[in-house]
Amino acid sequence: MTYKTTLSFTERHHRFLSEKVGEGVFASQSAAVAAALEQMMRDEEERALWLDFVAETVRARLQTPSDEYVDPADVFAAAKKDDR
Repeated sequence: MTYKTTLSFTERHHRFLSEKVGEGVFASQSAAVAAALEQMMRDEEERALWLDFVAETVRARLQTPSDEYVDPADVFAAAKKDDR
């Protein structure tokens, strides 16, 4: 189902849409806006997946026993040694 709506654009956006339609990239300005919305939806879905992944990684690392922690002094000792 499609819905008819009214949108307002800046001159810059209108010119860009018109150019893309004129170049045949999109069949119409509506098609271009729909493609942009689809991309925004995909971007949001991807962002949500990454945030879930990061949150799960943080939760898993919070479960790491303290005796398994790495001493930062040991980790950066070689870099400090070369930083003469």
